[in-house]
Amino acid sequence: MGKNLITQRRGRGTSTYRAPSHRYYGEIKYRAYDDVERNAVVYGTVKDLIDCPGHMAPLAEIQYDTKEVILISAPLNIKVGDIVASGASAPVQNGNVLPLKNIPEGTAIYNLECRPGDGGKLVRTAGVCARVVGRVGEGIIVKLPSKKQKTFLGECRATIGTIAGDGRTEKPFLKAGKRMHAMRARNKLYPQTSGVAMNAVDHPFGSGRGRHAGKPKAPPRWAPAGRNVGLIRAKRTGRKR
Repeated sequence: MGKNLITQRRGRGTSTYRAPSHRYYGEIKYRAYDDVERNAVVYGTVKDLIDCPGHMAPLAEIQYDTKEVILISAPLNIKVGDIVASGASAPVQNGNVLPLKNIPEGTAIYNLECRPGDGGKLVRTAGVCARVVGRVGEGIIVKLPSKKQKTFLGECRATIGTIAGDGRTEKPFLKAGKRMHAMRARNKLYPQTSGVAMNAVDHPFGSGRGRHAGKPKAPPRWAPAGRNVGLIRAKRTGRKR
């Protein structure tokens, strides 16, 4: 009798594959989009810079004059004690949060909202930024880090600047142990063994006959879960002619 595939064990959700959220400091999210932000501005102070194992970029803990405390991805060149502003009347400066309709074209932004008030969903990884490139009626055209241009409502908020942590991927790990510790902090499965390198009991492609699958990579359309590996429900295979 064969063993469960990694995908089957992952779907069960045991501790091996569960995110260690108890190690994380909290959710990155803007404060509520209230009338104060819509019409004026609210000021806050950077209380701490945090290295969170659940995020690629450092986090900034901000306490507003309203006693609210939030976490945001820290922009470049920010330090503890800096004053940041959030609202329609906030100046266009590093770390401030403004609606897109009040941000000039060409400005670098990050932590962009898809819908007004959702707290920020896009452009959140280390060292990246998007740019406002144009306006169409009430929509604002933003060029994302993928070079794709997308239109957002003018009330969607974004933070001015570039996220800190640029160059994170430029330094190599050099040793497998270093990568293992980095993966363990986020409970990622490492190393990942390919199917053809496994035993026959562990995977449909496994055997002791070298790195050879021994059967078609596209399983039958109604194959059971333990056979569903490779090109699942492929519309076509092989070289395109």
